[in-house]
Amino acid sequence: MAKPPPSAKTKTQTATGPARREEISAADEIVQRKDAQAQALAAAMPWNDNKSLEHGFAQGLSPAKGVTAQPESPLPGSSTVSEVNTSDKTGAQAEEGVNAVQGVLERVRADGSGQPLTTNQGVAIADNQNSLKYGLRGPVLLEDFILREKITHFDHERIPERIVHARGSGAHGYFECLEPLTDLTRAAPFQAEGKVTPVFVRFSTVAGERGSKDTARDVRGFAVKFYTDEGNWDLVGNNIPVFFIQDAMKFPDLVHAVKPEPHHAMPQAASAHDTFWDFVSLMPESTHMLMWLMSDRAIPRSYATMQGFGVHTFRLVNAAGESVFVKFHWTPKAGTHSLVWDEAVKISGADPDFHRRDLWERIEAGAYPEYELAVQVFTEEQAQQFSFDVLDATKIVPEELVPLRTVGRLVLDRNPDNFFAETEQVAFCAAHVVPGVDFSNDPLLAGRIHSYVDTQISRLGGPNFHEIPINAPVAPVHNNQRDGMHRQAIHRGRVSYEPNSLGGGCPFQAGAAQGFVSVPARLQAEEEQGKVRAKPEKFADHYTQATLFYESQTPAEKAHIAAAFRFELSKVTVPAVRARMVASLRNVSEVLATEVAEGLGMEELPPPMPRALSTPARPEVTVSPPLSLMARPGDGSIKGRRIALLVADGVLASAALDLQSALAAQGAKAEFVAPRIGPVRGGDGVALDASCSLENNPGFLFDALAVPDGEEGVARLAQDGHTMEAIKDHYRHCKAMLVMGAARRLLEMAGVSATLPSGEPDPGLLVADGDESTDAFIVAIGRHRHPQRETDPPVV
Repeated sequence: MAKPPPSAKTKTQTATGPARREEISAADEIVQRKDAQAQALAAAMPWNDNKSLEHGFAQGLSPAKGVTAQPESPLPGSSTVSEVNTSDKTGAQAEEGVNAVQGVLERVRADGSGQPLTTNQGVAIADNQNSLKYGLRGPVLLEDFILREKITHFDHERIPERIVHARGSGAHGYFECLEPLTDLTRAAPFQAEGKVTPVFVRFSTVAGERGSKDTARDVRGFAVKFYTDEGNWDLVGNNIPVFFIQDAMKFPDLVHAVKPEPHHAMPQAASAHDTFWDFVSLMPESTHMLMWLMSDRAIPRSYATMQGFGVHTFRLVNAAGESVFVKFHWTPKAGTHSLVWDEAVKISGADPDFHRRDLWERIEAGAYPEYELAVQVFTEEQAQQFSFDVLDATKIVPEELVPLRTVGRLVLDRNPDNFFAETEQVAFCAAHVVPGVDFSNDPLLAGRIHSYVDTQISRLGGPNFHEIPINAPVAPVHNNQRDGMHRQAIHRGRVSYEPNSLGGGCPFQAGAAQGFVSVPARLQAEEEQGKVRAKPEKFADHYTQATLFYESQTPAEKAHIAAAFRFELSKVTVPAVRARMVASLRNVSEVLATEVAEGLGMEELPPPMPRALSTPARPEVTVSPPLSLMARPGDGSIKGRRIALLVADGVLASAALDLQSALAAQGAKAEFVAPRIGPVRGGDGVALDASCSLENNPGFLFDALAVPDGEEGVARLAQDGHTMEAIKDHYRHCKAMLVMGAARRLLEMAGVSATLPSGEPDPGLLVADGDESTDAFIVAIGRHRHPQRETDPPVV
């Protein structure tokens, strides 16, 4: 489990600057120790002593033993410093020099420290530099099994990527129950307050391939694998609570439409193209999802500031077999925040791994992402009274109808040891539930129950993907399944069927008291004879909740939605598709449709698209504040935020160091960014060290910007065009900025005003003569953004 924050320790800076005490966390200290030991280990082998021994016939007869160095501790050989955070699934740290094959995950962790190279069969390799030849200059021999094994394995190292959610990032952690739900469910994670269940979580984009960018406008996957003591439960959801389609029959069509167009394989990781908008413009049930997709929800700031939803309506079942409907909500403790479009575009060029890197670095630094799990619980009788159908995945249940009930928390506190073995091979399946959780009749969910398992069989090489360590449950497994590709278990005995007597009837079926039993009750509706391919009438209301979402946004968020539609549809080359989409938007909001049409150069609006349901039921809720990002600001802390402190020779370094310490004390990562990395000589005689340059860490990679005082330093910064770009990007992206003393001249050069377009002071832009605004700067950063300054088009 995650440890409580350690007490602050101090260090003294002497080698690179004047002595100075500053607080550092235990997480920072262990990272520094790992780096130092890794440096020492590398320095112990300044060259390859064996290189001169690779030549000549005699040397080939007796290859030398490989050169080794002894590390000070196992730390430099670790993949992640967070390996000390253990659980029932991850187990303990890897035992040095041991490739264990038993127990929980440590049974498959391998460490080669102090060990010779071997083949996959365990044969020690005497020479890893040369292939076997007939004489020094002769042909390579087919006999060289070591070469053939090495090359053959390399040729087959890649596995098929996921069709959707191919690009992802994962982490280990735990779920803690905050409130027992034994009255509602017998599901293992909810049986007692304080009960802890190990989890592995994978976040992902949907449309892009494995090598695509993180910051695309797209849905994000939020999949949680609970390793419960009654088996694995996979809650496979998204960061948006609704979906494009209502029936799994349309899922292949949706994915084909949003993927790169088949004739030229473009665009990658984007929905701004003809086939996607052609499809959704003919599928009005997609409209609600499009509101979310065109909103800032589709470009989250980080995985740590992103909501998650189960999307579908599920069932909770208690020990008496009684069931209720449930929807699952994950809410980040740090608030739900997003990028702005211009920022996302620039980040994708500077750091396409932006989200992946952020998640990794937060965990490495001990700033563990945390989320609350809340449920919406309602009965069949309540569901029948709603104006919408709860089996329709394009609808939400507004919180005003069914309030959220917080029942647990999720903490991600350990990075994987190996991306492929864990994040890439983890297999989530919507069909994986445990006793106490069951399915509803949602027709989209029904397809997912089948599709996920089927996909993993193809992607992971056969039906035994559940035996891959990251997928293996912590609960014992006993059944009569046998053989198949990559089977790992070695079963004893002769019995592989049930019932049997030769095995004493074992393994035996558990019965209802212990085993999973599907809920016999189903959603009560008008009885219809026979099985049909149809949907209930309420499924035909495609616009009411799309309007609810749009009307629940703040003006800034509405402007972002309009701008997103404008950009995406401007990429569509067929005017009829654009017009069709605008016609659909008229059923959501005339204001939105008009703004989009104007942005596309349409001289007049097309007629509204005919509604599938001409007289939808009157909605219970027309405005829902929780649907706005502004309703989820978080706790106001700046923990985990990355702050740029622009410096150059001549700045007042002492004040800059004080500001860095103040920000670090709040859990932020404040970094000195200069025209080039390395030592910076302050105008006050104090030295500091710039870990970033304006070139390798552009301003839009940071959450806030500060520029210290100092005439000479400001003059040097003014000579670098990157400075203006950083200031303009922070201003345009509505981030907090602190400009001290002489640095205000940089604002004038960048054309940035300290007042809003309305003439009022900009609360996110602080201009100060000293360090008295540090507290106000911290508050401004905690608000994430200051959209009051935003204009379309931007004035800066």
